[in-house]
Amino acid sequence: MEGTRRRTSSVLSRLSGFPLCLCASAVGFLLFLSVGLAHAALDGAVVKHLASEDSDEKIAAIQKLGQSGDPQALRVLKAMGEDALFAGGEGAALTVFLREGDKAVDAATGAPLSAEPEGSDAVTINNRIRGELAGAMAALRLFDPDRRSRLAAAKELLAGADDSMAPMLAKARDKETDEQIKGLLVHAHAVATLKAPDMEVRIAAAKALATSGDPNIKTLLLAQSEPANEAESLVRRAAFAAYLEVKSRLDIGETVGRVFTGISLGSILLLAALGLAITYGVMGVINMAHGELLMVGAYATYLIQGLFRSHLPGLLDWYVVAAIPVAFFAAAAVGIVLERTVIRWLYGRPLETLLATWGLSLILIQAARVLFGAQNVELANPSWMAGGIELMPSIVLPWNRIVIIGFSLFVLSLVWVLMNRTRLGMFVRAVTQNRPMAGCVGVPTARIDTLAFGLGAGIAGLGGVALSQIANVGPDMGQGYIVDSFMVVVLGGVGQLAGAVWAALGLGIVTKFIEGWAGAVIAKIVVLVIIIMFIQKRPQGLFALKGRFVES
Repeated sequence: MEGTRRRTSSVLSRLSGFPLCLCASAVGFLLFLSVGLAHAALDGAVVKHLASEDSDEKIAAIQKLGQSGDPQALRVLKAMGEDALFAGGEGAALTVFLREGDKAVDAATGAPLSAEPEGSDAVTINNRIRGELAGAMAALRLFDPDRRSRLAAAKELLAGADDSMAPMLAKARDKETDEQIKGLLVHAHAVATLKAPDMEVRIAAAKALATSGDPNIKTLLLAQSEPANEAESLVRRAAFAAYLEVKSRLDIGETVGRVFTGISLGSILLLAALGLAITYGVMGVINMAHGELLMVGAYATYLIQGLFRSHLPGLLDWYVVAAIPVAFFAAAAVGIVLERTVIRWLYGRPLETLLATWGLSLILIQAARVLFGAQNVELANPSWMAGGIELMPSIVLPWNRIVIIGFSLFVLSLVWVLMNRTRLGMFVRAVTQNRPMAGCVGVPTARIDTLAFGLGAGIAGLGGVALSQIANVGPDMGQGYIVDSFMVVVLGGVGQLAGAVWAALGLGIVTKFIEGWAGAVIAKIVVLVIIIMFIQKRPQGLFALKGRFVES
C-alpha cells in the first residue's frame, strides 16, 4: 500500500508541471477519439458479406447491421438501397466502399480510400433484399434523436416485424421515452414474438396486442386464433380474446369516424342551405342558381390565393382568412345583381322563377369556363390545416374538416345574431311572417328582398370558401349541392334556421352511415325516399313555419 502511494505521488508530481487545462484537453481528446473509434467502425466481415453473391448471406449481414444500432450502419444500408455501395478486389483484399462525390469511403471504417480497388462494381440487390433493407433501416432509425424519424420507423416496423427483430425492438422499447412511440414498439415487439417457440411468450404477445387499434393486427390475431396456424389451444384463446377487443375498439372508432365525416358534410350543407333558407323564407324564390354562388365564393378564394402567391408569399398560409370577406362580398354582389335584374320581376310566379334561375346558373357556369377554363383549379390547404388528429391508425380526423366545422358554427352564430339582434333581422323576420302587414307599418319590403337575397348569396360564398378546402374547384362544382341544399331547407322547415341546422347535420350523418353500408348512389336514393316519406307525414318540416306561408 505504501509503495502504491509513493508511485501515485511521483506521477502527480511529474504532471504538476503541465497546465491543468492542457491535461484536461488531452484527456477529453483521448475519450472522444476512443468513443468515435468505437462507434465509427463496423464489423468488416459482416460488411464484406453485403457484397456476397448469395442472397441469404446478404440478408444475414443486413439483419446484423440493422440490429447494431450504429449510425454508420444506416449510412451503409441506405447507400446499398440507392445502388451506391460498391465492392472491389477478391478474397482477403475485398473492399466494400461508398462513393461520395469524387471520394471513395470505406464502408466498414468510414475512412477515405486513396484509390478505388480495381474491377469495382456496384453491389446488386433484388426485391427480397430491398424488403430486408427497408426493415433494417427502419430498425436503425428507432435510435434516431429526431422524434418524427423514430415515429415513422416504429409505424413501418409494426407492419412487418419478425422474430429476428425482437431483441432490437425490446432494446428500443426499453430506451424510448415518448409514450406514443413506446406503445407502437410494444405492439411491434409483440408482433415479432407472436410466432416465438415458447408458448408463454406467444400468449404474452397476444395479450399485448389486445390494446392495439390497428386493422392489420386484428387480421393477424384472427389468423393466429385458427388451428391451422396455432397448435396450442391456450394461445388460440388468448389470440381470439385479443381479436375481439381490437375489433370492438375498431368498431367504435369507425362509428366515431362516420359521425365526424357526417358532421363535416352537414356543415357544408348547412353553409349552402342557410342562405337558401333565408331567401326562400323571405321571397319564396326557388333559386336554382344558388349552387353557382358557392362556385363564386370558391373562385374568389382561388384568386386571393394567386394574389398571395405573387405578392405575399410569406403569408400564403393565411390566404384563406383573407378570402373570407372577399368571397362573401363577391357572392353577395352577384346575388344582388341577379335579384335586381331578373328575379324581382318574377315574384309570385314560381315556375317562371325556377326556369329563370336555372338559366342564370348556366350563364354563371359558362362565365366561369370562359374566365378560368373548364378544368378544375388548384387550391392548397394552408400548413395549419394539414394533417389531422390520429385517434387510431385507421381513424384520422383531418384538420381541414375540423376547421370547416368550427367555421360553420361561427357563421351560424353570426347569422343568428343578425336575424335576432339587429334591425335588418327584425325586418327580414317581419317580411317572412307577414309581408303586407310589414309593408303597412313602413318596412321597405323591396329593399329587404334585395338585402336578404344578397345576404343569402354571401353566405353561399362562405360555403364556397369552405368547400374549396376539401373538394375540387371547377365550373360545375355547385351542381352537386343544390339538390341537397333544397332537401335541407324542405326537411328543416322553410325559413327556419334551427330546422336547417338539424336537417343538415342529420342528413350528413345518415348519408355517411348509409354510404358505409350500401355505397354513395344507394345512400342518395335512400335519403331521398326517407325525406319524401317524412314530408308526406309532416309537410311543414321539422319546425313549423309561422306567417304568410301558413296563412296562404
